[in-house]
Amino acid sequence: MSNPFFAQQEWLKPLSPRNPHEPHRVATSLELLFDLIFVVAIATAGQQLHHSLIENHIAAGLSNYLMVFFALWWAWMNFTWFASAYDNDDAFYRIMTFVQIIGSLVIAAGIPAVFHTHDFDVIIIGYVIMRLGLVTQWLRVAKNDPERRSTALRYASGIIVVQMAWLLMHFTPIQFSAYLFGLLVIAELIVPIWAESHRMTPWHPHHIAERYALLTIIVLGESIVGSYAAIADALQNQLFSTELLFLMIGGLAIMFTMWWAYFDHEVAERLNSRKRAFTWGYGHFFIFISVAAMGASLAASVDVAVGHAKISDQLAGYLVAIPLVIYTATLWILHEAHHLRGIKKWLYPLTTIIVLCIPMFAVDIGYSVCAMAVVYALRLIFSKCYLAR
Repeated sequence: MSNPFFAQQEWLKPLSPRNPHEPHRVATSLELLFDLIFVVAIATAGQQLHHSLIENHIAAGLSNYLMVFFALWWAWMNFTWFASAYDNDDAFYRIMTFVQIIGSLVIAAGIPAVFHTHDFDVIIIGYVIMRLGLVTQWLRVAKNDPERRSTALRYASGIIVVQMAWLLMHFTPIQFSAYLFGLLVIAELIVPIWAESHRMTPWHPHHIAERYALLTIIVLGESIVGSYAAIADALQNQLFSTELLFLMIGGLAIMFTMWWAYFDHEVAERLNSRKRAFTWGYGHFFIFISVAAMGASLAASVDVAVGHAKISDQLAGYLVAIPLVIYTATLWILHEAHHLRGIKKWLYPLTTIIVLCIPMFAVDIGYSVCAMAVVYALRLIFSKCYLAR
């Protein structure tokens, strides 16, 4: 007697291209599960950055965080765009997604070693697991999508070559330096540009916009949770003060305005060319990393406010201001700079200058963060009332 599951769910369907104009295309439950598990690694990286900041190991902490976050973001982005074009939801597709989930958890397990001993062994192993799972999927595409066979083979071969380079450069006597890391990052970024130059994959603009928006919300939520944990610890130790109150209000207001600024734009209609798609997709690296870093910076600011950190209030203020500036500048470039004119176009840069000046004059970190939140909130309210005209 046949099992109903096998009748409804084929083990190995053809991995055919999906319709890029499919109506009501939304994120699947598997994609949401992937995001939530993926954020475990992002949260682990944020915790390690938080500890590096309060110990005044800022240069090393930011360097390690940048490298770790790139590996996480790049693996997530490649999975997301592939799924938008080829998700057929057969059993093998689900298994390959599970392999990539395993890779993300291996990366998460290796993050503390990066910050403590600068050991990337586990990170690179987890990264290669994720990437090889995707290579398997691209080989399926090469078999089942004759029109884009060359594109799929370019993806598969490019990914394999770059992964071999990661393994060769790290597990050999060659010194793994920041310069070498930068070269390999450039190689990773070039692979999709090279592959898509032959024939674009049929990704769905509205689906892609939703996937990026969902990850933005998840990272924002994770950053708020990280800040809340630091505040709760301070309250449990009876270290509450007026400065901490202002820091709590300011931090929450910043996170809320970051959400507001991002979701105040419709972007799916703009993803109508390869150039715009790459600019928008790659540019989100700075959005995601600035949101995640903001959570670590706000948590570190709590430690500064209660006297448990080795950095000054002014430096803590800049550690909050700089991610906010990167975030707003990226949104301005991706969403506003190309179509606004006059004062409407330059409102973001003017706000950025003010935010960068605040830590110079605010004495305490709580008041500094609150002032940044007020400036940014006023900018958003003004844009909502004036720029919309």
